[in-house]
Amino acid sequence: MAKIIIGFVKILKGFTMACNKWFGTDGVRGVANEFPMVSDFAMKLAFACAQQVCVNHKKVAIAKDTRISGDMLEASLIAGFTSQGVDVVKFGVVPTPAVTTFVSELDVDMAVMITASHNPYHDNGIKLIASNGDKFADEVTSQLENLIEQNNFVFDKDKLGRVFEDYSIKEKYKQIAYDMYGNTSSLKGMKIVADCANGVFSDILPEVLRNLGAEVVEVGVEPNGVNINRDCGSQHPEKMLEAIVKNNADLGVAVDGDGDRIKVGDNNGKLIKSEQLMAFLATYMQEIGENKGRAFASTKLSNTALERYITQNLGLQYISTGVGERPVIKALKENGGVIGGEESGHIVLLDYAKSGDAMMTFLKVLQGLAQKNKKASEIFPLFKDDFLYFENFKVKSNEMVKIITSKPELKNLVDDLSSKINGHGRVVIHPSGTEPKIRVWVCGDDEQTVQDFGTKLWNTIEHLNAD
Repeated sequence: MAKIIIGFVKILKGFTMACNKWFGTDGVRGVANEFPMVSDFAMKLAFACAQQVCVNHKKVAIAKDTRISGDMLEASLIAGFTSQGVDVVKFGVVPTPAVTTFVSELDVDMAVMITASHNPYHDNGIKLIASNGDKFADEVTSQLENLIEQNNFVFDKDKLGRVFEDYSIKEKYKQIAYDMYGNTSSLKGMKIVADCANGVFSDILPEVLRNLGAEVVEVGVEPNGVNINRDCGSQHPEKMLEAIVKNNADLGVAVDGDGDRIKVGDNNGKLIKSEQLMAFLATYMQEIGENKGRAFASTKLSNTALERYITQNLGLQYISTGVGERPVIKALKENGGVIGGEESGHIVLLDYAKSGDAMMTFLKVLQGLAQKNKKASEIFPLFKDDFLYFENFKVKSNEMVKIITSKPELKNLVDDLSSKINGHGRVVIHPSGTEPKIRVWVCGDDEQTVQDFGTKLWNTIEHLNAD
């Protein structure tokens, strides 16, 4: 599979992220039964993947989250793959990190995860995962899009695939958690709130926590196809925080619909920022010898105080990446790191999972707290955040976002402000990958400078938008 991907990159040299019409930072996504989240597109995407990717084993694995439209998209993908002579292995409802972790152990050319992650139920998406567990690169998805547009697929009556079921991946995934704890009841005496977002972790996370000895208060564990992420989970952690206080719990965790995002609340029902969790994990794993001085990675939208903590307090190399989980994982692999993530809740521990993994991250946090023998409120926050200016400027279209962010006047201003704040902060103009918004982000150790720079950028974008 690696040779195939490398081949794609060579063929497509010169393509950029802008070539992608439908694929964003984490697959293709939209409203179910509206293009591109329609049966026809899903089937043609399977045609394209079968032609360009499934050339070795002629087999693909498919998993999904709990939203109602998953059945429709799964059926369409299966029809597309099997009509091209590719066998399909159905995993059923399992977390995204379980798929990325185990796909490399299977005789498949790739895997597909049907999910819209933290989005509401009426949305859905398709994530393409290579046989090594990585999400497909932009160059690859650009080529797949071209094939779909050309629509020159051929069919052979003598080449048809078959469908198999394999639900063992769920048990294998849970075993990683038990192995992390040595199959002991290490969480005995702890009361934990687990908000599973009515998603893929609804039956897994509470079971694992109980088997490790914890008393579990369940929230969002009754998926019905239309309640995934609804007023619960990582995007709405209020229920989890309220349940901590109501039940006098030691800690709480809220995940998203497909299990790759996490939010944690302390024993007082106060939300702990993801950047604080990442810093804690880096500290703990450094202290017990697991990290061994390896690099740390987080996105350019992470608070600059995190970078200072990692470099000055821990003496680790800090890598600032593009926004999203893929750039973080890429940076970690290229620099030998194992810990990274972003404030949105994607936290990566490469020793335990190949992508953001809410359960493995939470279990590692629990291990660290047990070693410290302190309540979470006595540990967090580890550092004080720098000052932040963060606003979303809305424009009329995604095309307008591209036009404004490419203007020399804005680029020159960003360069000028970046040089002035260098060493004391960071300036970022980030176009949203899914909405017609421009993120204006300035972070630094001086409040007045941050506000002044943020205001200058906002006013400039406002001026360019009015032209």
